[in-house]
Amino acid sequence: MIGRGVRRREDLPLLRGRGRYLDDLAPPGAAHVAFVRSHHARARLVGIGAPSSAPGLVRVLTAADLTGRARPLPVQVPEGVELAEAPHPILASEEVRYAGQPVAAVVAESRAQAIDAAELVEVDYEPLAAVVDPHEAPETLLRWERTAGDVEAALAGATHRVRARHHIPRLVAAPIEPRGVIVAYEEADDLLSVWASAQDPHRPLSQLAHALDRSPERIRVVVPDVGGAFGSKGVIGVEAVTVAVAAMELGRPLKWVEDRSENFLAAYQGRGSEAEVELALDADGRMLAVRAEILADLGAYLLSTTAIPPHTTAMLMTGCYEIPAAAVAVRGARTDKVPTGPYRGAGRPEAAYFLELTVDRAARELGIDPVELRRRNLVRSLPYRSALGWRYDSGDYGRCLDRALELLEPVPGGDLVGTGVAMYVERAGGLWEGARVTVREDGHVIAHSGSSPHGQGHETTFAQLVADRLGVDPDDVELRFGEIPGVGTFASRSVAMGGSALVQAADQILAQAGSLPLAEAAAAAGGLEADVRFESELVFGSGAYAATVQIDRDTGALHVRQLVAVDDAGTIINPLLAEGQVFGGAVQGLGAVLMEEAVHDGDGQPLGASFVDYALPSAVEVPPIATAFVQTPSPNNPLGAKGIGEGGAIGTPAAIANAVADALGGRAPDPPFTAEKLWRALRSQARQ
Repeated sequence: MIGRGVRRREDLPLLRGRGRYLDDLAPPGAAHVAFVRSHHARARLVGIGAPSSAPGLVRVLTAADLTGRARPLPVQVPEGVELAEAPHPILASEEVRYAGQPVAAVVAESRAQAIDAAELVEVDYEPLAAVVDPHEAPETLLRWERTAGDVEAALAGATHRVRARHHIPRLVAAPIEPRGVIVAYEEADDLLSVWASAQDPHRPLSQLAHALDRSPERIRVVVPDVGGAFGSKGVIGVEAVTVAVAAMELGRPLKWVEDRSENFLAAYQGRGSEAEVELALDADGRMLAVRAEILADLGAYLLSTTAIPPHTTAMLMTGCYEIPAAAVAVRGARTDKVPTGPYRGAGRPEAAYFLELTVDRAARELGIDPVELRRRNLVRSLPYRSALGWRYDSGDYGRCLDRALELLEPVPGGDLVGTGVAMYVERAGGLWEGARVTVREDGHVIAHSGSSPHGQGHETTFAQLVADRLGVDPDDVELRFGEIPGVGTFASRSVAMGGSALVQAADQILAQAGSLPLAEAAAAAGGLEADVRFESELVFGSGAYAATVQIDRDTGALHVRQLVAVDDAGTIINPLLAEGQVFGGAVQGLGAVLMEEAVHDGDGQPLGASFVDYALPSAVEVPPIATAFVQTPSPNNPLGAKGIGEGGAIGTPAAIANAVADALGGRAPDPPFTAEKLWRALRSQARQ
């Protein structure tokens, strides 16, 4: 079954409308919660006046009601990172730091009544000047730096020194289903049950246990069908903590589901960083050193995973190149905006963008073909430890590049046509994952995974893996999620970690069966069962992307003529689903450079809080996409798998940006490459 393109079996119930998403759940007697949110980006909170009565009103909670009952969510600290003490408040108390920050929670009998009652809450603000530009931010939330090798000597002795500045705007994850929770408290058992639209049950459970200072054994988290996440549901919302406190106080189930505007305002955003990059090269175009200063706009507070994307960006600033010396520094600025966090790629798209655009700049300044410059510097022998410290487990970067060029079709020449290429390396996997495989007496196989799906196709792929190992039909393998300990679904880790745990559990089942047929052994033993906790180092996927674009000289409209995606995710279990992941990521990468940008005005007000003002790519903007896989198995797990879920979002933006720069004769403006922006760039060129 390994390598077979099996169609997704989990789709039919969803297509028939039988999915059960959070908002489909309606516990008996549930009341509803709405949040009062700040309409100021920065202000002192002078006072809050709650209505004494309103139709259906049950309770109004403010920060004072949470004192001693809730604390901020935990904040992860990547290795070597220095963080300020600025966790996100559950509810604002003395100040608000972004438009949309929750100030109060209103509980009412119906959702409509909760929303209406929230309008009656009077909040007295003392407005303050908002910090919007990260360059002007007086406060720093994050610092990290690392130097390896003699960077200064390499720069001083280099034949060529190339400098470039690049910026990637903030992006909105915009899943089809916004965030939400349902919380019920059983006082007799002292059990808090939470249903959440989340990427997995494990991290929300850990985060809630911390915030509520409650034993994890006294919390149960259930994740129903999830309508997308793209990284934005890896951290439980601060709103969920408030709902939990209120549910325990009131002794009845409570439900909160945000609307689309709230999702734009209050769900954490991705990207939002820039870098000054300097590359040193010798006379033959060999890369000697890279120096980068990265400025990340982290927003107002630190959420659990806010620090992870900028750290990942920094660690990948040598990319797939054999650069012996590197000096990278990151500053995370505190601005009065909603915080940032992981969004599909989570630091890898930024690293590829910053480095690959600089490599193209170097090729132009040195007069070397950009493909040839890359070939001269690719890491050839793996495993390889980069100057910044990560150990790349496997890969064939040259073969990825060759395959991408083979798939790149010649495009008839014309005015303002450009072609760009980009390489990437991404870290995936790591930590541990749990699995349990059970064979009942009747031979029915049940596979439990700690890795939870939210659209990736786990049920199909994992059934293939277990069926292949046990020698049964995939239709005879039942998948269950969220019922055993695990880590979860993020960082392109599901097959490498969750899949490996399942095959190891299946191997233990075979060992228990011995020489007997599986069904016979299970019947004789009264059933077979194996539990596994699989641990692994990080794995590193890679790839090469290429694009051809054309710009309309009169209007500035950008047309992507073709996109090529070649990814090395190690062993591909299901090429059909893997290709689907590449397409999905590539389309999100297209949106990131063609049209998407979370914009704030000078007062910190978001200028787009709906799809009227924030565009996503449609089928019209999607060009022909050619895909291929290079498979260099990882030695770090029994499947040889790496990660595929984020490659499209990583490689696409840099490839298109390099193509735009090629079409414009050397330099491209910062994305998104809107028609107006490119038209102005063309006018500026014409005046020079």
